[in-house]
Amino acid sequence: MIMFSVNPFLTLRRTFMKSVAISIMVALFLLHASPFIQPAISYEIAPLLAPSGVLRVAINLNNAILAHLDENEEPGGISVDLARELARQLNLDVELHTVRGAVRSVEAVASNDVDLGFFAVDPNRAEVISFTDPYILIEGWFLVRYDSHFTDNESVDQQGVRIAVGYGSAYDLFLTRTLQHATLERGPTTPEVVNYFVSNNLDVAANIRQQLEEDMERHPGMRLLPERFMVIEQAMGVCTSRDDAVTQFLNGFLQEIRTNGFLAESMARHGITGATIP
Repeated sequence: MIMFSVNPFLTLRRTFMKSVAISIMVALFLLHASPFIQPAISYEIAPLLAPSGVLRVAINLNNAILAHLDENEEPGGISVDLARELARQLNLDVELHTVRGAVRSVEAVASNDVDLGFFAVDPNRAEVISFTDPYILIEGWFLVRYDSHFTDNESVDQQGVRIAVGYGSAYDLFLTRTLQHATLERGPTTPEVVNYFVSNNLDVAANIRQQLEEDMERHPGMRLLPERFMVIEQAMGVCTSRDDAVTQFLNGFLQEIRTNGFLAESMARHGITGATIP
């Protein structure tokens, strides 16, 4: 009987080559399946998101967390960084349309005057805006005078209490739905809420926490109530008439910048504190 010996080096080589083949197959699968691989479909998404060939983006300067004007009166901030990075990935030029107020941003996107905006997610806006997943969370708080009798959020919602809000803001829409007894008085913009609260001798001011903290430095004798009254989810948004594939692509883009450090670095560069990445 003839005996055949097995070459251990040949067996090891075959095992190694098999492992390499499996690794290549896994890599090819991830290349086609992963939501992070944007360039593979960017040529299909670009004309759906930006049919003019230029990515037109609404930048709301009244949200100090997301945008501002720099010393040269040029827009900057988290939303500007995201818009430029998205345009870069899509190989598009970007055109920034600055507006004052969330209402104007919604109107611009809903009418397709721009392609994209940055919004607080709200069911009322969802009638005309398709939102992505949230990429940052900020908080709504109440501000009162030091000598006021308000001790918590529940004590605010009482008959006769007048609350200052920014017209059309996310916290305006939220409080409109949830308050049972107190009434809202709407100032023109979010940055003007505390000025409106003071000049009209109102009882409470509602706003995002960072804006209220800035205003407290200009208006001594104020305090925040102990807890937030809402969490505001910030998302990208496009007109509901746009293809669903656009929102899916944007979700992949946001997932990428959340995990690769781009968003955290942008927040740090612009000195944003008190906001969190979901």
